[in-house]
Amino acid sequence: MEENNKLKKALTAAGIWSVAVGAVISGSYYGWNYIASETNFTGCLIAMAIATLFYIPFAFMFAELATAIPSSAGPAAYTEKAFGRGAGFFAGFSYLVESLFCTPGICIAVGAYVHTLFPVVPAVVASVVAYLIFLFINMRGIEAGQLIGLIVTIIGVAGVVFYACIGLPHADFSLLGKMGDLGGVKGIFVAIPYAVWFYLAFEAGGMGAEECKNPSKDIPKGFIVGIFTLLIGGMLMLVTTFSLLPKEELLKNDAPIANVINHLFGEGSTMSIVFIVIAMIGLIASLNGIIIGQSRQTYALARCKCLPGFLGKLDKNGTPINALLVTSVIGIVLTLIGSVDVIVVIANMGSAFMALCCFISWIKLAKDQPDMPRPYKCPRWLGYIGIPFCLIVAFCSLYSAVTAGTLFYIAVAFFVIAMIYYAAVCKKKNGTFLVEPEDQ
Repeated sequence: MEENNKLKKALTAAGIWSVAVGAVISGSYYGWNYIASETNFTGCLIAMAIATLFYIPFAFMFAELATAIPSSAGPAAYTEKAFGRGAGFFAGFSYLVESLFCTPGICIAVGAYVHTLFPVVPAVVASVVAYLIFLFINMRGIEAGQLIGLIVTIIGVAGVVFYACIGLPHADFSLLGKMGDLGGVKGIFVAIPYAVWFYLAFEAGGMGAEECKNPSKDIPKGFIVGIFTLLIGGMLMLVTTFSLLPKEELLKNDAPIANVINHLFGEGSTMSIVFIVIAMIGLIASLNGIIIGQSRQTYALARCKCLPGFLGKLDKNGTPINALLVTSVIGIVLTLIGSVDVIVVIANMGSAFMALCCFISWIKLAKDQPDMPRPYKCPRWLGYIGIPFCLIVAFCSLYSAVTAGTLFYIAVAFFVIAMIYYAAVCKKKNGTFLVEPEDQ
């Protein structure tokens, strides 16, 4: 296997959009229905508002950081630039925890949908096979991942619109007022991590900065169009779904869309099969996007000498092959032992820590390095709006994660082992998450 020392530049604005939106679109097809587990529709809307007021400013702020500091290390590079390598490692590892826990949730959902179509196929087998298929696709290089990712993301987004077009004519909006009590502050807090599921892992697009042909233009285009794509899709899903079935019916499993379509057209109907296929494509889009993001983050951490060096090797196609393989093995193991509702809150915890690092770094860089070239600038007022909502999401995610059982302790163990490894081994080694202009 030939080794290269540079990632291949192949991503366009459409590619960035497909990675960013593709990493998230699966959230529209499963898991988010637990948003109503302890609150009513008003509480769901409040939770969605908090998540949106966190993620829209975050997307604009992240676009500024990604164009000013284009690196596959993403949050690790931005935080290092502001606070040093140790803080950068924590930010990068937080993203890694987020993405490592996102992929099992997606695979579990894919397996459940495949089992629904083909009962003879065990759900767990289908979950692992789905992961292996997209591992193989991404082993062939970023062009293959980008093309497949763009196709499945477009289908996944179109499926959300198609679902709303078919469902809304049958809507009974009185159901929105029959979802029980608000549940107080606790009900809303429990709902927030599931509202974030409509946006979670969006930042995966930033991990492709080094593989972007024109990052200063393509990243802002891809990010800004992407975040509003997700906002519209999330609201369509929320309103359409809860106006078609009682809340109790939608909380029976992880697949609210399948429940609604079966209710409207009958289980095993042609329309039911069509939507199961569309849902699987949406899930696959996210699986592809997050596999790209987590492998690039692992590669960047290893390149900076913060993870074992073999994870920083590239093959002849410029693909971080070892990082791709190792993160996929971990993802498959978590797929075998996890459950969707628990995985959501663990992934949210990693995401919130990472986002806080990015917001704080953005503020410090604006103050300490005002003359740093910024091809795209996020309006200051917009970025500041996101910070209090990011803190709320971080608190709610940590609150929910603590009650998540075994997987929470696995996530904590990841952090503890990583920080011990950094302090004992990596701190003494020279390395940086930053990519100098001549290397970009």
